[in-house]
Amino acid sequence: MSAAGAPQSADIDPAENRRRWQALGVGLAAAFMTLLDISIVNVALPSLDRALHASPSDLQWVLSGYALTFGLALVPAGRFGDARGRRNAFVFGIALFTVTSTLAGLAPSPTWLVLARLLQGAAAGIVNPQVTGVIQELFRGPERARPFALLGATIGISTAVGPLLGGLLIALGGEEHGWRYVFFVNIPVGIITVILGWRLLPHRPRQQADRHRLDPVGVVLLGIGVLLVLLPLVQEQQWRTPWKWVLIPLGLLVLLAFALWERRYARHTTPLFDLRLFDFRSYTLGSLIGLIYFGGFTAIFFIFTLFLQNGHGYSPLIAGLAVTPFALGSAASSAVGGRYVNRLGRPMVAAGLIAVVVGLAATALVLREFPHAPVPWVTAAPLLVAGLGSGLVIAPNQTLTLSQVPVPQAGSGAGMLQTGQRIGAAAGIAAVGSVFFSSLNTNRGNWTTAFEHALITATVIIALALVAALVDIALGRRQT
Repeated sequence: MSAAGAPQSADIDPAENRRRWQALGVGLAAAFMTLLDISIVNVALPSLDRALHASPSDLQWVLSGYALTFGLALVPAGRFGDARGRRNAFVFGIALFTVTSTLAGLAPSPTWLVLARLLQGAAAGIVNPQVTGVIQELFRGPERARPFALLGATIGISTAVGPLLGGLLIALGGEEHGWRYVFFVNIPVGIITVILGWRLLPHRPRQQADRHRLDPVGVVLLGIGVLLVLLPLVQEQQWRTPWKWVLIPLGLLVLLAFALWERRYARHTTPLFDLRLFDFRSYTLGSLIGLIYFGGFTAIFFIFTLFLQNGHGYSPLIAGLAVTPFALGSAASSAVGGRYVNRLGRPMVAAGLIAVVVGLAATALVLREFPHAPVPWVTAAPLLVAGLGSGLVIAPNQTLTLSQVPVPQAGSGAGMLQTGQRIGAAAGIAAVGSVFFSSLNTNRGNWTTAFEHALITATVIIALALVAALVDIALGRRQT
């Protein structure tokens, strides 16, 4: 198995080269919009709660329902794009995302909003594997580093800047209707992206292998397995019964059945996901690093937003501004990571993880040492360090993980990578959130102590990703 089919920059004329970078720009805009909706809603929850009289369960599903259906759609959508054309899947996904964003913004009740968010998450899951697949298709070998760097920057910035943009939109629209602007902002961007995506994304005749069936049994098994694993994680605060955790081993058994089915199915035709991708150490350990890192990375912004707004009474706008240093650091270092990832490889990812761990540990330390200082000021420098490290993790890790994935499996390979990231994010939010709320109850409402404990938990999770990176480095040196 080897990557093939993408043009080298030296093999194409300037007009075609410009067109593929324009196609990448459209894909990045779509990725930013869909990933932004994971974090932007956090700051809108208090005003949304007051406007719709939503229950805690409703609010949980507004957040977690999006992530749940996002994760369920990734691999089937990636395989569909591989087999039937990425442009069609991309345009359909963005059109659906735009429509469901409109429905969410118009929601008259919590139930309406939850249903709209479920559909919106599925649409996001359709779009994102196509973006990575387009990079794999249009760029080859070392030249993929820069597009993946831009994609990594997009992922990091969209997650970190979501609270800031949400705060700005709520300030613009007011407490009663500002939360609707959080969804309406997607409409003009979505319309433009649909038009440009149809014009610029590659549309090529299907190859012989692409006429094979889309493996419906594999789709069902993977969907049930991921659903069983994710449900108790996203509902951790709402389902108080300990029996919910039984769903996770059941889900793992279903995923084992999926793996056995895929191995058997691959003997006759193209499977939903080619398990031979895990023969590549870069893909296996890179996917593990992504899963663990997103478990700590995503949870940070969830608890930080609660800490700032509910614990210290900061406005949504100030809460958003407080995470801006992380976003700026991530954006700056992503460009550097994209330039040097092919030269430095996995050690760059390890260095980034070390910087994230140091930055987060320093954040917890300054909050303990300066308990009465303004939180956004004292956390700015350590969060900048963590952001600089994050930019050296997400993009380079994605580049290295997908470097050996053949173009015909680009969508499904990227979909499985992102599915792991979504599972990691859900598990991280559940674990870190549980520590946060338990500490809050134990320490009689001491928000600073609760945040410190949760932040330390997130830091430990990210340190585990560092261990996986170091293992990859050691194995690589042993083979040379």
